[in-house]
Amino acid sequence: MAAPITSIRKREQTEDERTQKKLNDLQGLLADNEEALNSIFSIIGELNNMGALEAANSALQAKEDIMDIALHQASREPVTNVLNHLLNTAGILSSMDPEMISKLASSITAGIEEANEQLHNNKPLHMLDLLKVLKDPDINRAVRFGLHFLKGMGKELKEEE
Repeated sequence: MAAPITSIRKREQTEDERTQKKLNDLQGLLADNEEALNSIFSIIGELNNMGALEAANSALQAKEDIMDIALHQASREPVTNVLNHLLNTAGILSSMDPEMISKLASSITAGIEEANEQLHNNKPLHMLDLLKVLKDPDINRAVRFGLHFLKGMGKELKEEE
């Protein structure tokens, strides 16, 4: 009868065998993806020809200087003012009803279109014409909206003083 197995030895690969296996795997990947690799090399060649790789390399070499310049530019007063305006505008818009903003925007667009149609009308507008026009329900609605807008704005300005 055969002698019983008392231990199992795991075969360790040598460094040369591991390297050879990696090279074989890489060779298989290269063969399977030849078209993709050719495209990548073509793109890299074009980037090199137009100087983009050199520019990217120079930017990486000067990354600390670029960061200093960017931070200095971002901390200038005009930039911080723009950021503050954007944040304030976002705050205002988020507190308003989206449907009202949409309706107001479409009303402004319609008003601009109507005004453009009458832009070349050189007929003088008299005071009596203004009074007659107020009887038009559309104009009356817009004037009322504008007056109440100004009243609300005036109240808010007074509270801030």
